[in-house]
Amino acid sequence: MPTLQIEAPDPPLVLEPPRKRWTRSECEMLESTGVLDHERLELVEGELISKMGKKRPHSNALLSMFVWLQEAFGVRFVCPETPIDVNPDDNPINEPEPDIVVLNRRYPSFVSNNPGPKDIRLLVEIAHSSLTFDLTTKAALYARAGIVEYWVLDFETRRLLVHRNPDSGKFRTIIAYQEQESVAPLAAPEHEFPVSIAFEP
Repeated sequence: MPTLQIEAPDPPLVLEPPRKRWTRSECEMLESTGVLDHERLELVEGELISKMGKKRPHSNALLSMFVWLQEAFGVRFVCPETPIDVNPDDNPINEPEPDIVVLNRRYPSFVSNNPGPKDIRLLVEIAHSSLTFDLTTKAALYARAGIVEYWVLDFETRRLLVHRNPDSGKFRTIIAYQEQESVAPLAAPEHEFPVSIAFEP
């Protein structure tokens, strides 16, 4: 027989499982022993984030934007999925790998070090299932690093979200460009990128 209860019970205490907060040096050690496949993971805020499971539209958009950016900036200045350094205070627990990195100098000149904020003209993330993460965690990380321009391609709304003017850990200007619109990168104002290119089948 059910018991008459006058007051609502306290919600059960939900305990989060303990999480390991990783550092770059720990990841490098695991990678050197073969325990960690760094090509399939990126380190963001001390957590190892999987880069696997990208769907075909994500891959198509990445290739389309990659080719266009190479035409605008030059083949040796545009890299797909390469690790970068961020703000020195954030570096110990962060080594993000944006979908596309546009550099100030040719990528063969980076032999032992990652490109840092002063080496970067533009970062691009393709957000198929990672939109919230790209617009919050990664945006804050890139803004703190002083990345001058950050693009997020949003598949859900078919828009390109352009972040500029980093200041005090935030991008002060965020403009959404619709599929039928175009935008010129700050570092290549003579080149207009039609957003529709990223959504072509």
